[in-house]
Amino acid sequence: MKVFKDLLYKVRLESVIGTTSVPVQALTFDSRQAQADSLFFAVSGTKTEGHNFIDQVIANGCRAIVCERAPEKIQPNVCYAVVGSTTEAMAQVAANFYDNPSQQLKLVGVTGTNGKTTVATLLHQLFQRAGFKTGLLSTVKIVVDSQEFLATHTTPDSISINNYLRQMVDAGVDYCFMEVSSHGIHQNRTKGLRFAGAIFTNLSHDHLDYHKTFSEYRDVKKKFFDELDRDAFALVNIDDKNGNIMFQNTVAAQRTYALKTFADFRAQILENQIGGLLLKVNSKEVWVKLIGSFNAYNILAIYGTAVLLGMPDDDALRYLSELESVSGRFQYFITEQKITVIVDYAHTPDALENVLNTINGIRTGNENLITVVGCGGDRDATKRPVMGNIATKLSNHTIFTSDNPRTENPDLILAEIEAGVEPQNFKKYITISDRKSAIKSAITQSNPGDIILIAGKGHEMYQEINGVKYDFDDLEIAKTLTNQLNK
Repeated sequence: MKVFKDLLYKVRLESVIGTTSVPVQALTFDSRQAQADSLFFAVSGTKTEGHNFIDQVIANGCRAIVCERAPEKIQPNVCYAVVGSTTEAMAQVAANFYDNPSQQLKLVGVTGTNGKTTVATLLHQLFQRAGFKTGLLSTVKIVVDSQEFLATHTTPDSISINNYLRQMVDAGVDYCFMEVSSHGIHQNRTKGLRFAGAIFTNLSHDHLDYHKTFSEYRDVKKKFFDELDRDAFALVNIDDKNGNIMFQNTVAAQRTYALKTFADFRAQILENQIGGLLLKVNSKEVWVKLIGSFNAYNILAIYGTAVLLGMPDDDALRYLSELESVSGRFQYFITEQKITVIVDYAHTPDALENVLNTINGIRTGNENLITVVGCGGDRDATKRPVMGNIATKLSNHTIFTSDNPRTENPDLILAEIEAGVEPQNFKKYITISDRKSAIKSAITQSNPGDIILIAGKGHEMYQEINGVKYDFDDLEIAKTLTNQLNK
C-alpha cells in the first residue's frame, strides 16, 4: 500500500484539491480497470478522453485522480492532482510506485527507425551468453530473466514498463535492453527512468502519419538523448547524417560507431555471404551469423554497448560470433529445389532498400530476385509509392500484396504503392491482394537458385483486417506452401 503524497515526488503539480494522504493500491489509466483505492490517470488520447471517466472511476472506489483539468463537480474524500501533462506525471508516479526500479539495474535504450529490435534483442542474447541475468522490452517480446510475455507495443505504457522493471529487479536482473520508439518518447512513456546508456541506430522515412514532419520525428528522437544523465553514455551511428544532432544537447558521454567514417567503434566488411559476415571490428576479425551492411551497423552498436558496459573486448567479440538472428529479421530457408526464401520485417523505404541491396550484393545475377511486399493501413501513406519504386527497381519481379490493411481498403493501398513504379518497371510487377496467394505465386514462378524476399511483416504472427487479427505467419506459410507444392 502506497500513499498518494509519496507518489507525487518529482511530479510538476499545478494544483492539488483535497488531501494527498489517501491510500493507493494500484495505478491505471483505463477506467475499466479502476477499483477501490486505484490511482486513476485521466489521459487525453486520440480515441478516448480520460477526463470523461473521472466520475465513473470515483464511483468504482478511486480516491486519487491525476488530471490536466479538475471536473466542475468536486467529490468529497477524493484528491485531484492537476498537472500540465498527465502522461508525464503518470511516468514519474509509476517509477515512484514501483520504487524506481530503473535505478537498480543497468537500463539501455535503443532508438532509431531501423535496427531497434535486432540491437536490443541481440544485446539481451549476448549478455545472457556472458552469464548475466537480463531483461528485454521489445517489439517481439518482453523477457524477465527466463520468463517471457507477449509484447503489444514497441514501447509499453509507463506503468507497464515500471512493473516489468520491478519484476526484473526482484528476479536479480543485471541488465535490461529496451526498444524506445518515437511514439513512446513523445507520449512520455520513458520519463522518470534512469538509462545507463542510449543507442541511436539511424533515421529514415517512417511514422509521418503521427509526427507530420521529418524534423519533428527527428527532434522527438533527440529528446531521448537530451534527457540522459551525466553518468550515462550516448552511442550514435555517426554515418547517419542525423547522428550528430542527437549529441547537440546531451550531457551524457558521447561515443560513436561507423562503417564509413572515423569513430570510436568502427568496422570493415571483409566478406558478405548468405551465411554471415566476416568483419574487422576496430583491429580484430570476427565472423557473425548476420548479413548485410545494415547488420554490420547493428553488430557495431551491440559491440560498442557491451564494451561501454564494461565487457572486455575479446569476450564481446566471442559472444558476437555466437549470436543467432532475430525472429523475422532476415530469416531464411532453402527449399528442396534450391530456392532461397527470406522473411524480413522491412516495412520502411530505407529498410526495404537495405535488404534488397544486401541480397543483390550477394547473388550472382544468374538467378531472379522476387519480392513480395505491401504497406500497412492507417499508417504513413507517403511511403507507399516510394516502396513501390524501390521494390520494382531492385527486384527482377515484384508482387504487391496486402500487409496489415487495418481499416483501410487494401485495393486503395495497393494503388498508392503502384503509383510509385517508374515506366521502365511496369512489366516487372503484378498485384495480388491476398497475401497467401501472393506468396504462393512467388514460389510457383521461381526456379532453382532464385531468391524470394517476403517483406513487411517479419515476426508478426497475424494479419489485421478491419480491426480483426487473423493468424498469419509469413515464414510458416511459405514453408507450408513450399512443402505442398513439392508433393
